[in-house]
Amino acid sequence: MFHPVFSFYDYALTFNQGQFTMANEPSLHIPYLYNYAGQPWKTQKLVRALLHEWFRNDLMGVPGDEDGGGLSSFVAFSSMGFYPVTPGKPVYSIGSPLFTNVKIHLANGKIFEVEAKNASGENKYIQSATLNGKPLDVPVLSHSDLMNGAKLVLVMGNRANQSWGAHQKP
Repeated sequence: MFHPVFSFYDYALTFNQGQFTMANEPSLHIPYLYNYAGQPWKTQKLVRALLHEWFRNDLMGVPGDEDGGGLSSFVAFSSMGFYPVTPGKPVYSIGSPLFTNVKIHLANGKIFEVEAKNASGENKYIQSATLNGKPLDVPVLSHSDLMNGAKLVLVMGNRANQSWGAHQKP
């Protein structure tokens, strides 16, 4: 589905053949589907590459028509490390955060926090995860956990951990 080399030219060829495109809002969930196929490390790699390749601070900074906020939402959610793959289902799929720490101050007065230890340009792969101090072995987060002010801690590394999240599909 995806070409392993991430360049504008390679994506342009793929798009012209009618396959995945970041400029098409209905396709934004596709990079996260590897989580559901037992290969979350591929989601982590792909999300990071797409964020860096397609969302930049220049004239081509957004790949398409930002008419409904979908592209910006993809960037905001994915940069924090999670994304709502299925509308109407209260679950977020975990990706690869760009930030080492994010705190969301919720309307109910609680704080949802994502801490990505060792996160960097090279350290994009989840090595282990905890949710409220308990091991998290599945690449999803529930909306109720988020709204209850959970703390998600992701330990990041530079090599794909093909064990984390691979054996328990969301």
